[in-house]
Amino acid sequence: MNFPIASILGGLGGKCLLNWALVFFQRKHICRSFLGVFSVSLAVADTLLTLSVTALHLQAEGHLLGLKLTRYHVCLLVQILGEVYSALQWPVVVLAGLDHFFSITRRWQASSRLSLFVSGLLWILSALYVFLLSDFRPVIEEVFHIQIHQCWVFHTSQILHIATSLLLILGCAALHAGCLTLKHSPLKDQTTDQSRALSRRSCVLQTLHIFLNTWALFPVILAVLLLLLVGIPAYLGLSGAWLCFLNSLLIAVVLCAVCPASQLGQGWGAVPPDSFCEWRFTFSLASEDRA
Repeated sequence: MNFPIASILGGLGGKCLLNWALVFFQRKHICRSFLGVFSVSLAVADTLLTLSVTALHLQAEGHLLGLKLTRYHVCLLVQILGEVYSALQWPVVVLAGLDHFFSITRRWQASSRLSLFVSGLLWILSALYVFLLSDFRPVIEEVFHIQIHQCWVFHTSQILHIATSLLLILGCAALHAGCLTLKHSPLKDQTTDQSRALSRRSCVLQTLHIFLNTWALFPVILAVLLLLLVGIPAYLGLSGAWLCFLNSLLIAVVLCAVCPASQLGQGWGAVPPDSFCEWRFTFSLASEDRA
């Protein structure tokens, strides 16, 4: 789909402002998780893209390292970065999920330096994938560069696929917790099994309540986009707002899968930082002692 360059600039500018506003809002703990460090790198990448596109659009043509840059390169930059953003989506989800899993189970805590290294490596590998392995082909208008006022923009559906997959996992965990039944076991073990089942169900239900209390509207919007088959421009697909939602959703999925009730009952220290959901849990001390 073709978009006016002015519209692309407006979208990128708004995205940059939102990214940096969210980075500032989470500044106290943003470097404590992989997803936080990656969101900073995304804000930097979006800023560089916005400044480059703005300069090329206003100047119409220029030179950099002996290379003549024109409005052709505006469209090329937007398309390339859009493909890189799309290539980053699933790797970011997997790595952030692993980071949250290890953090919640208290098995390992990644340092900010390691998160920064992994973020940089992801950007490099994604760019190499787009240039060397993908079937990406830029689409440029066949007119004189001064006459270019709009660019072809690729759409992405990965956000909808990722959100749908994770929400289905979350729903399955809730359904499983609601249908927990005691196995046939000796009488002396029934009390312990029942306590564990109730503790797990309580953990899942509280997790769902906390998550939906903050983000209930976001999945509805994604569902509407999915039903209406509305494509999201690839250059807007990876944003700070999406990463914040993804952070909360991944925490909820890991909590439902692991349910560390004994740790969560002591407070939210085992939960990764989240500026939007307050992950506080209450459990029956008696049931925890029996479990």
